[in-house]
Amino acid sequence: MENGRWVETEVKVRYAETDAQGVVYHGSYIVWFEVGRTEYCDVAGYPYARMEAEGVNIVVSDLAARYRLPARYGDTVRVATRLAALRSRGCTFEYRVTLPDGSVAVEGQTVHLFVDRASGRPTAAPEPIRAALTAFART
Repeated sequence: MENGRWVETEVKVRYAETDAQGVVYHGSYIVWFEVGRTEYCDVAGYPYARMEAEGVNIVVSDLAARYRLPARYGDTVRVATRLAALRSRGCTFEYRVTLPDGSVAVEGQTVHLFVDRASGRPTAAPEPIRAALTAFART
């Protein structure tokens, strides 16, 4: 998926996402990764709700984040998300959160497993999901 398509989502920093100094708490970025990933799947034409209705979840198995600059209460940040890899039983998403001036606040990635909703066990990604995500990432 080298050079895959990025989807951007704006998030306005809420007070509850900050510490006493008005700086975004590190865990809030992880929530924003999920916001970006959900939007990516929606735009790609395969929303989470559809995956779940078809009996598949994608669960996080690994996560990494590199914090570079702080976001602050009231900022509107951009969460850019792309599908970095798609494997038979999993996928990897990459994220870049930028500040209003365009500088990078956080970069990260999440690794996921496709899991059968009924059994809770890893499963191969259904072909319709693979096809939709692959086609979208390449456009």
